[in-house]
Amino acid sequence: MGQIEPPDGQTIETLADGLAESLRSQGRLTDPAWERALREVRRDLFAPPRAWAKPDNSQAGGPIDRDTAPQEWWNAVYSDASLVIQADDGAGDPASGIGMITSSLSAPGVVIEFLELLAPNPGDRVLDVGTASGWTAALLSWRVGQAGVTSIEVDGQVAAQASANLKTAGFAPHLVVGDGTEGCAERAPFERIHVTAGVSAIPLSWVEQARPGGVIVMPWQPHGGLGHKLRLEVTSGSTAVGSFHGPAAYMMLRSQRHGSTWNPHHFEEADHSETTIDPTILATADQGADLVFAALAPQIGWHASIDEDTYSLLLFEPDNPNGSWAACDKESGTDTYQVAQYGERRLWDELSDAYLEWVAFGSPHYERFGLTVGPEGTHLWLDHPNGPSWKIPVSSSVLGDH
Repeated sequence: MGQIEPPDGQTIETLADGLAESLRSQGRLTDPAWERALREVRRDLFAPPRAWAKPDNSQAGGPIDRDTAPQEWWNAVYSDASLVIQADDGAGDPASGIGMITSSLSAPGVVIEFLELLAPNPGDRVLDVGTASGWTAALLSWRVGQAGVTSIEVDGQVAAQASANLKTAGFAPHLVVGDGTEGCAERAPFERIHVTAGVSAIPLSWVEQARPGGVIVMPWQPHGGLGHKLRLEVTSGSTAVGSFHGPAAYMMLRSQRHGSTWNPHHFEEADHSETTIDPTILATADQGADLVFAALAPQIGWHASIDEDTYSLLLFEPDNPNGSWAACDKESGTDTYQVAQYGERRLWDELSDAYLEWVAFGSPHYERFGLTVGPEGTHLWLDHPNGPSWKIPVSSSVLGDH
């Protein structure tokens, strides 16, 4: 079957030009090589006929259908929108907007930002963790040569469609169906490792399979939600040192998913107290504070609830549905705020203490922090690897103990 072309006199070239110009004007596309890749690797060949389009940096979204509304479909495909290609691990309808998003064709802006951070060179050997639609594997194949690209996808159904998409687009990287956290030792060492799913615990296998001087980029999301663009450079002795480059939010690696929400069980047994720390300050703190939270208040998820004149910050353990919880309520016109906490951990105390420690260090911005990953674990540090540092605890569920 021939490739489908856009309607109403539009061309692939004009659509791709518009996307590239939009990203360039936003400062998200700066490398001429990746601009050429964006123009030459057709994104429409990796988009399903029906999908849910979600514009980047927006909660809005809607269904697109190539057969019933082709103009809308083409505009969405060549916009800065992610396209949901799987829901509920294949059990749901990806075009419905209902259910958990489990695979997507990521928004071009964030894809290009990570690829520019990766900075691969022609001839490099690249490990791509999370094939999804195959578009990123195609972009990497265009840049370094398809013989050097190894792409791993955990879902067999998604992997099969990616293989078909890549074939249609004229690319044939090495595809593997398996757990991306294990890497691909038989194809190592790699000059570059590119991760397209949220990571809370960084597998040492990636560091071990990267060549000294190699680069690893990933969305590091230690709380399971909004996280950080992380770029690691591999030194020696299975160690990598990295820096942060702004916010990132991807769906998590399947082996590191968090499924819990706020659950105020045993409410009548909760401890109650007052605080003068405004909960909105913690919820909207700088990314530098969020990094300190990862070390000193680990595995704490939260979301805000606003009800008339009350703002509530609700805290929970993302990997423990019946675990500890806390709530801090701020009512309009009051100078003190009500705190309720239950469980083995005092989540409000941990989070607020971590915030105050960040303040005591001078409220450093995220760019002053770095990360070291090695056999002794993962350590966050300030200003220099030998400066103040904190070990990042790892949840037993992330390690797969149960």
